[in-house]
Amino acid sequence: MNAFRKNDSSIPDGAGMKTQSSGANSAPAVKSGVFAIRGKLPVNRLGFGAMQLTGRGVWGEPADRAEAIAVLRKAVELGINLIDTDSYGPYVAEELIREALYPYRAGLVIATKAGLVRTGPDAWVPLGRPEYLRQECEMSLRRLRLDCIDYFSSTASIRMYPPRINSGC
Repeated sequence: MNAFRKNDSSIPDGAGMKTQSSGANSAPAVKSGVFAIRGKLPVNRLGFGAMQLTGRGVWGEPADRAEAIAVLRKAVELGINLIDTDSYGPYVAEELIREALYPYRAGLVIATKAGLVRTGPDAWVPLGRPEYLRQECEMSLRRLRLDCIDYFSSTASIRMYPPRINSGC
């Protein structure tokens, strides 16, 4: 399973891009303008970061799961077409995203990351080994119920693992 978006000729590039955002063009996120991730993946400038959906210390379930799901749905209703997540919870945020938004609307971009192991509330241990990043990518695909992650990045420091090691990811 390939987790990365291949060059897609159907995605326009250039400053005049149009997005496939939900809602009318008057939605607040649509009004924020558009930029293209890596020059190919158009998203509204106003996105949603899922870090605070989880419990205290970015750990565990949220105090009110139904409210977290409602927040995600409202964000998309307001024109958000970029959801950014990571191992928040750990993994709780990705599960909430799936529960709230799957099946995903056309044009919704989900970005996720790997490279930090969660060992407890407010604890983040860097781990950028290529095999760990691959494993986390595969697990994110399953949790999010995706065939492809639109944008996957490593949060691990490049100083920990020189580029020659990371280049195989």
